This record gives sequence, structure tokens and C-alpha cells, in this order.
Amino acid sequence: MSERIGTRQWAIVVLAFVAIMLNYVDRQIIALLKPMLQGEFGWTDRDYSHMASAFQFSAAVAFLGTGWFIDRIGLRRGFAIGVATWSIAGMAHAFVASVGGFVAARAALGVAESIGTPAQVKTAATYFPPEKRTLMLGIGNMAANFGAVVAPLSIPPLALWLGWRAAFLIAGGAGLVWVVAWLAVTPRTSRTDAAVPDAPAERVPWLSLLEDRRQWAVIAAKVFSDQCWWFLLFFMPDLFHRVFGLSQGQLGVPIALVYTLAALGSLSGGILPTWLLSRGVPMDRARKGSMLLYALLILPVPLVLQTSDPWVAALMLGMALFAHQGFSTNVFGMTADIFPARMIGTAIGIGAFAGNLSGMAMIEAAGFSLDRGYGYLPLLVVCGCSYLVALALIQLLVPRLTLAEPGVAREGIVRH
Repeated sequence: MSERIGTRQWAIVVLAFVAIMLNYVDRQIIALLKPMLQGEFGWTDRDYSHMASAFQFSAAVAFLGTGWFIDRIGLRRGFAIGVATWSIAGMAHAFVASVGGFVAARAALGVAESIGTPAQVKTAATYFPPEKRTLMLGIGNMAANFGAVVAPLSIPPLALWLGWRAAFLIAGGAGLVWVVAWLAVTPRTSRTDAAVPDAPAERVPWLSLLEDRRQWAVIAAKVFSDQCWWFLLFFMPDLFHRVFGLSQGQLGVPIALVYTLAALGSLSGGILPTWLLSRGVPMDRARKGSMLLYALLILPVPLVLQTSDPWVAALMLGMALFAHQGFSTNVFGMTADIFPARMIGTAIGIGAFAGNLSGMAMIEAAGFSLDRGYGYLPLLVVCGCSYLVALALIQLLVPRLTLAEPGVAREGIVRH
């Protein structure tokens, strides 16, 4: 029988939502202030790509440990430590003035922010029953987009008013306030109606997961979808500036529109499979059918370069990220479905490691393409095709998705 969602559970959802929103505000500040910082410090496109890659690489390596970290010490303490650390790393940007300093600050931010993804998925798996997880993941996945909406509407005006250093300090300080609220609201039990303490879990067979077809399906999904997300997150402001001639003060609203549509994609990614499941569609068909729809929706994204209207471009990019977030929500939902709860953080962490590496490669490719005069077309073509490739690999690796049984033993590995 379906469990009623209580007040404390909703409070936890709200706090997790705010944490991921702040996560994306912190990481997007440098992209939004690129024209200002590039003018002040004389960065090249390759310098900026190296900064973004430092974030991606450090986050990728950290993902190998942060999922395990969350699984081992518990969601309540682990999430708090992660948010406090990334907030301090974000504030550190205000005190550097060289390419090397920004690279170091971005690397520290990437390590700390890697806690967000496994914590978000584990929150849904820990505090909600299976039939409500996908909807909760959809709501949670919207947080990234709200952060990406809040950032362009608030950060450029804040930087123009108080200076770019203040933008980093204020955003980081908000995260420290969140930590206090999270520790006050979350219970010391892993489920609000259970007596199981939020304490270290039994050891997750990290290396054995690499022999599991389900883990490789998650890796494939993250590799071929995350590269598009990270590329657009770090280069979309530059695309509007370079291709459509928008100034620092004009970037905010079109980018906010893009991420508003992306937020709707996250919500739809939770609602659609939930609706299909309620109509008796098997989980495998509901999940993969939803992914197929989103993979088809992103195919036309290279056509954004065929318009001269920035608002048309914003709508097209918004549809692309609508599709990405719908697809991504179902990847998270698939992971929560097919792995037992105690393994989810580690499984997502390994997948996110691979996804961040692919994102780093895409960011470096963007710097190369722009410096060599090839522009954005090759990158957008890759984005348009990647999701169908991801879904094909999921189907190849796991032809039939099945729900993991509660309390699956450590030996419950699906091997090649």
C-alpha cells in the first residue's frame, strides 16, 4: 500500500531541493561572469576551458568516493558535510586573482559538489517508498534548473552592483545557512517512520559493481547524456554572447527561460513514468519509453545556429534541456529502481564519475573548437545524437529492468 508523505518528509524534500539549487548557483557563477572576468584578467577561451575542466575532473574523481561516503556515514551527516565544504570552496573564489587560483578554487568546488548527486538520489530512496521515488526525483532534479534560473537573474545584477567577489561570497554564505536547517530538520533515522539509525551502512562491494551489467547501463547513460549538460552549463552564456551579441546585462533572461523549460523537463520526467506505471505499463517499458521520447526531442538542437533570433534560440535550447532533464530524471529513477537502497549512492557515484569525465572532454573540445574557428556546430551535433546512443546501450546491457528487492544481499550482483 502506498505510504502517506508526512510533513517532515516534505521538509526534507524542500531542503534537498534548496541544496541542489545552491549547488548549481555556485557552479554557474563563473560561467555567468565569464565576460566580466575575462575582460579583467585577460583569459583566453582555453584558459576558461581549463578552469571548467578542473571542476569536472576533480568532481569526477571525487564521485568515486562521495557515493561510498554517503552510503557509509549516512545521509544526514554526509549531506551536511558536503554542502558546508562546497559553500566554503565557492566563497574562496572571491580571494583569488590568477588563472591558477581560479583553477584551484574550481577543483575544490568540484570535489565538494560531487556529494550533491548521490545525496539527492539517496534522499529519494531513503525517505520515500518505490512508487513515489520517481516523482520525488523529478521534483529534486528540478532544483538544478531552478538554480540555473536563479543564477542568471541574480548573479550578473549582483556583480554589477557589489562586484564579482560579493557574488561568490553571498552564494556561498547561503549554503552555510542551509547546513544549520538540514541538521535541525532531518531525523537520526533513515526513514521517518522507521527505527533504523542513519549510521554507517555495511560495506558496498565497490569493485564488484564493475562486473554488474546494471552499473554499466548507468555509466553509459551518464557518459552520453552528461556531456551535453555540462557543455551547455558552462558555454551557454558564451554562446548567447558570441553568436547573438548579447551583453553581460542581457544574458540573464534568455538563459533563465532555457532553464525554466529544463525544470519542466525534470518534472515531466518524474510524472510521465509514474503515470505510465499507474496505468499498468511494466516498469521496463515505462522507463525506457520515457527515455526514448526525450532522446527524440533533443535531436533538433543543432538547428539553434540557423536562427538569428536569440529568443527562438532560447526556446530551442530550452527544449533540448527539457529533454535532457527528463532523460536524466529517468536515469536516476532507473538506478533507484534496479539497485537496493544501500548501494544507490555508490552506483550513482560511479556513473557520475564517468559522466563528469565525458563532460570534461566535451568542455575541452569546446575550447578547441572555438579557438580553431569551428564554432558550436560540431558540439551541438554531438549533443543531438548522444541520447539515442545512451538508450541503445542501456537496452543492450539491461534488456529488462526489474525492481531490486528490499534488503538484497551484497552478493546480489548481475554479472556479465
